[in-house]
Amino acid sequence: MDDAALVNTGGVSKLAFTVDFITPIVDDPEQYGAIAAANSLSDIYAMGGEPRVALAICGFPEDEVPPEILTRILQGGVDKAAEAGCAIVGGHTVLDPELKYGLCVIGDVNPEQTLSQTGARVGDRLVLTKPIGSGIAAQAIKHQKLSQAEMDEVISSMQTLNKGAKDAALAAGSRAATDITGFGLLGHVYNLMMGSGLSARLHAASVPRFGPTARLAAEGVVPGGSKKNLSYIEATTRFAESVSQDDRLILADAQTSGGLVIAVRPENESRLLEELEANGVAVRAVIGEVVDGEAGHLEVLEGTV
Repeated sequence: MDDAALVNTGGVSKLAFTVDFITPIVDDPEQYGAIAAANSLSDIYAMGGEPRVALAICGFPEDEVPPEILTRILQGGVDKAAEAGCAIVGGHTVLDPELKYGLCVIGDVNPEQTLSQTGARVGDRLVLTKPIGSGIAAQAIKHQKLSQAEMDEVISSMQTLNKGAKDAALAAGSRAATDITGFGLLGHVYNLMMGSGLSARLHAASVPRFGPTARLAAEGVVPGGSKKNLSYIEATTRFAESVSQDDRLILADAQTSGGLVIAVRPENESRLLEELEANGVAVRAVIGEVVDGEAGHLEVLEGTV
């Protein structure tokens, strides 16, 4: 269930391997490259590791994407990877009818400080480090339904590395985390609980969202992937009747380069929140707790923690 493969090389650290790529969700080439890179690097952070080296992967329609645009996309990725201390040392491109870009990433993980999807324990508090709603926002960008300020907020979040959140989790003694991407918040918490053999209780009103998310959901600006996520997760999720259909879709919204959900012992919750603040992580939301129960089952309540 983990976010990256761990390979034991017999040395003092393990190697973490992952790959991810996305289609464009913004118009600016450098921003798209940076978001795709941050999204790819996130799986290494979700394991408690540091990204070290990467290969770029790109599919592009030769007749529709001029070389200078492709160069700008790749440069956005190089710059974001450099911010993470990760060198892009090569890669591969293919002709493709649909533009795609991402990274194959290798990182290293201290075996004594690994964040995994098998390490949550009953009583752990669940802390989210970015707002949700980027999938809905990306749909809104396509339909020109966001103001510039609203777009800037979402793009800034998607470009933000999860390094600070990872460092805070390790400093607070956490041993379990995952990053929130295509399966949505509910889908990734489900994976975390499946890996740990436990259940979780989430509080919908405590989950941070981008400003326009509720308005857009009410207008029906929701991508098909988010609807599929909700359909999938409903079999193992019990929603309070007061949790609206819009809120359920938001909680299942397919994210790009979302934050970490960190499971932390109750006695270390304050330490984690302090470390997140010290590392400049703007969102530090306690959204629920791990409970004893059937593996992967979720309960979503309306109120706050």
